[in-house]
Amino acid sequence: MTRIAVTKKPVDPGPAAWNDLLPARDPVRVVDEDTTADWVVIGAGFAGLAAARRLSQQCGSDKIVVLDACRVAEGPAGRNSGFMIDLPHDLSSSDYGGALDKDVTLTADNRHAIDFAATMAQDFGMGPDVFARTGKINAAATARGDAHNREYAAHLMAMGEPFEVLDSAQMKERTGISYYRSGLFTAGTAIIQPAAFVRGAAAGLSSNRVQIFENSPVTGLTHDGDWVVHTAGGNVRAPKVILAVNGHLNSFGFLKNRLMHVFTYASMTQPLTPQQSARLGGAATWGVTPADPMGTTVRRITSPQGDRILIRNRFTFDPSMEVSDQRIRSVAQDHDRAFKARFPMLGGVGMQYRWGGRLCLSRNNVSVVTELEDGLYAACCQNGLGTTRGTLSGILAAELATGTGSDRLDRALAAPAPVLLPPRFIAKPAANAVLKWQERKAGADL
Repeated sequence: MTRIAVTKKPVDPGPAAWNDLLPARDPVRVVDEDTTADWVVIGAGFAGLAAARRLSQQCGSDKIVVLDACRVAEGPAGRNSGFMIDLPHDLSSSDYGGALDKDVTLTADNRHAIDFAATMAQDFGMGPDVFARTGKINAAATARGDAHNREYAAHLMAMGEPFEVLDSAQMKERTGISYYRSGLFTAGTAIIQPAAFVRGAAAGLSSNRVQIFENSPVTGLTHDGDWVVHTAGGNVRAPKVILAVNGHLNSFGFLKNRLMHVFTYASMTQPLTPQQSARLGGAATWGVTPADPMGTTVRRITSPQGDRILIRNRFTFDPSMEVSDQRIRSVAQDHDRAFKARFPMLGGVGMQYRWGGRLCLSRNNVSVVTELEDGLYAACCQNGLGTTRGTLSGILAAELATGTGSDRLDRALAAPAPVLLPPRFIAKPAANAVLKWQERKAGADL
């Protein structure tokens, strides 16, 4: 008999701001008795909900149980910046590009995931305020960032991908700000309200066949022919289980010392007044990622509660998968500096929300889609792209578990395992030193 003890529950610093912008959602359904199912999916983020959706398509009348340790949209799925990016975007690299053939297939895989999410959005009645393929801009504030964009443009041209180069005047016209010297627009990215998307997906999936339980952290698993998933309120028995827990795969005892646990940080302003929005100008909704991967991501958000600005920057390597409130306060100073530099016309606008989000990366930039043990599958390690790569991993794990073959699944299964990391006492200071050095090199792009 196999026994797996879960050693750590998720800890998410700060409020889930995207979720706070939405109407309250009660009551919550928790596991409160023993039950059986055909499938259990652990994790109700992008990977878990994509897996549940794909299983529901493939498995007719099978019963699917989805478990999450917190409320849907209060974990990492509701804390990201809301970009579903199709093109190469390796956060562990000094740029966003890579080998040509690899990037062509990676882009096709990413677009498959975005198409899948688009169908979910349509089928579950999500509007353009939740999911819209509006594209994004790689924004450069420095000569180094501009050089990154030109190299990226050459790589996109070799891939046969369209793009639009924007000068400083065009950047100001679109964003309302004079901070950027150039930009590179690509049209394939979907901009989402991440909390609204995962809440909408969970609501759309919920039925007699697909049951979603929140605030029900898994404490362990036992295999006695079936898998028995243990929670404080009861056990769920099923023949097959998909772990869609990203970096918390380590907490289930798998791939120890092979996953890099990184936090990134964001702040969101209070609502802008109509006068402040008019002073800003530019388009009502837009999103920029930095030309330098260590730079600052910015979004202008239009919502019923008013326009807001989101700032995201800084990365820290934290093998404990936890950060302190002091860390949030410290990073907040960097956010305020980045905001003030970009939006001088919005003096007096304060930040209403500040939070951190957990990422999981591997040194060799591979995801983990595999059968860990008989009937136990993984859809994990999203390498900082939880929206797109999480969705893809969830789809592929469900297809692996149901014996549904594809070239995409073959590529995932052929990928090497995440490579070993140095011992923690070496890895943590070394990784954080490298991150600090890369952020320093980013200059005004940070």
